[in-house]
Amino acid sequence: MDKATIRATIANRVAKEFKDGDLVNLGIGLPTEVANYVPEDIDVTFQSENGFIGMGPAPEAGQEINNLTNAGGLPVTIFKDAAFFDSAMSFAIIRGGHLDCTVLGALQVDAKGNLANWMIPGKKVPGMGGAMDLVTGAKKVIVAMEHTAKGDVKILSECNLPLTAVGVVDLIVTEMAVMKVTDKGLKLIEINPEFTVEEVQAVTGAQLIVEDDLIDMK
Repeated sequence: MDKATIRATIANRVAKEFKDGDLVNLGIGLPTEVANYVPEDIDVTFQSENGFIGMGPAPEAGQEINNLTNAGGLPVTIFKDAAFFDSAMSFAIIRGGHLDCTVLGALQVDAKGNLANWMIPGKKVPGMGGAMDLVTGAKKVIVAMEHTAKGDVKILSECNLPLTAVGVVDLIVTEMAVMKVTDKGLKLIEINPEFTVEEVQAVTGAQLIVEDDLIDMK
């Protein structure tokens, strides 16, 4: 799979997790693409960490508005009922438990639902940002990421990078599979039919729970 297909596969599958009426925050990077795949019959409101509600999908080429961007600085569209506010209000929404779901990328995630997505030791980083608030404030946390990074395993039995938060991840969506964090570990609930269970397990650093109810990736 090429990079564009991988990202589209992940974003499209994550969008199927939303329910009508959900308030959702999308993290920077790949998660921002999820807004492009929301089914037309589902009414989802996206909150942008930098201060507005009512974010739409990416604009068509040439239709960008320079000062209308998401938290990652990428151009976005807005719906007619959008509302703008300052950072204090934005984080009151996040920290107040008003988000139904947040979707973030990760450097590592493990079988206990621990998340590491802000620091690579020895490299210059801007800081944790709002991820710590998002994963503790949202009712559901979805990690959307490529299954591996240049061949390195990202899904582990235990993270070895500095943690963003402990035990917060509910669901992991990659181009290969969908995994649910359970009390017993990571349960493989959907698999991309282009891969076998053995292929997924070979690039996963945690033992996957595979049961008879495994289905093809939606």
